[in-house]
Amino acid sequence: MNDNTKAGDKLGFWSIVFLAINSIIGSGIFLTPGSVVSQAGSKSLLVYLIAAIFASILAISFAAASKYVTKSGAAYAYSKAAFGDKVGFYMGVLRYFSASVAWGVMAVGVIKSTISIFGGDPNNTLSVTIGFLILMALITLINLFGQKVVKYVMNLATIGKLAALVLIIVAGVVLLITTGVSHNLNTVDQITQNGQKIVPTLTTTGFVMAIVSAFYAFTGFESVASGSEDMKEPEKNLPRAIPLAILVIAAIYIGVVAVAMLVNPRALMTTKQVVAIAAIFKNEILRDFILVGALVSMFGINVASSFNAPRILEAMARENQMSKALTKRTKNDFPIRTFFISVALAILIPMAFQYDMVNLITLSAMVRFLGFIVVPLAVIQFYRGKSKEKVLDAPKSAWTDVIVPILSILLVVFLLVEYNWKVQFGIVVNGKVVGVNWYAIAMMIFGFIILPLIMFWISKSERKNEK
Repeated sequence: MNDNTKAGDKLGFWSIVFLAINSIIGSGIFLTPGSVVSQAGSKSLLVYLIAAIFASILAISFAAASKYVTKSGAAYAYSKAAFGDKVGFYMGVLRYFSASVAWGVMAVGVIKSTISIFGGDPNNTLSVTIGFLILMALITLINLFGQKVVKYVMNLATIGKLAALVLIIVAGVVLLITTGVSHNLNTVDQITQNGQKIVPTLTTTGFVMAIVSAFYAFTGFESVASGSEDMKEPEKNLPRAIPLAILVIAAIYIGVVAVAMLVNPRALMTTKQVVAIAAIFKNEILRDFILVGALVSMFGINVASSFNAPRILEAMARENQMSKALTKRTKNDFPIRTFFISVALAILIPMAFQYDMVNLITLSAMVRFLGFIVVPLAVIQFYRGKSKEKVLDAPKSAWTDVIVPILSILLVVFLLVEYNWKVQFGIVVNGKVVGVNWYAIAMMIFGFIILPLIMFWISKSERKNEK
């Protein structure tokens, strides 16, 4: 950390809670609840509850790791401390690439949603490119002013998105009371379109796929500790802030989905609107407020991503696994070099794939699942005192440091086993897999094998030159 770092510029407890909420609540709850309801029907609230429990269990594992290791990098820092340089380097490269790509994907999502909301063509490459570059320039400008400005923007974005979500719940409840209409959640299963039931007969695989879809709305907590060196007392604040954020988000998500299913489930499942959740209301002013909230939410998660991603690469440089030149910061304590490398990746990769980001999202998701296994294993190593590096002498708990991590690993393995891989790596036409998506497979090979080898070679060469 630079000597000119001001303690007041660091993120305090509530700013970390806001960062966590901002990192988790993005476009998912505004855009995708219709998809979850279409898969699980009347069981959707149970699906979101289970997804929240899964996320909470995994979040406790990450929070437990953060009390032993307070260095920036999150999954990278934990895996390196627990299992040594090689495992740490591999996890660091994967997590950094995934975070940068995910940032780019979310930025394009903001632009496409904005274009659609204002009646434009979200598939027009020129329009998307111009909007994409303007958004990334704006986020860069915010970061250049330093952590204090980033903190304020993230806090305001969090308040804005929470206000929109709370409004959905309150407006829905008021609408139900004033209209006197009595709805039953079970009727969702009977809604038809073109003579066919929208919600299919629920199978174990279908239920698991719905849970995974809902679970993605809770992901992002694993990145919160990436910039822990820019936080006040991370060993104390992170373990309290992350679970609290998950609890707040779970309550809001379940409330929003419950209201949507009671007020207008048909509109939720059949709407062509980009922000699906807004379709349940007929009042235009209310819809517009929700649309603005959705855009604020997506902008906020982009700012959170711009904070997290560069600090993973910077953390690797601080640990002498990348060039020390990457640790350079400005007088505003801004990691300028790692930021511009990250923003370049976030811009160029979506452009290279012509903004068709399904395969990039798959890669990002798979890296997350790998981290969801490695980090709990790292916590167990810390508890046993078997880590490769010295860690903080934190208070140990068999519950949070052994039982919960083991449960986390079992949950992730269950999700991976039950996941519909044919759909993920297949070409789907009219709901049926008709071929193999070699493009997606190639991306996985590049992300998990080729890229780490390239980064290892670059790192080795740079360290030799520095000597």
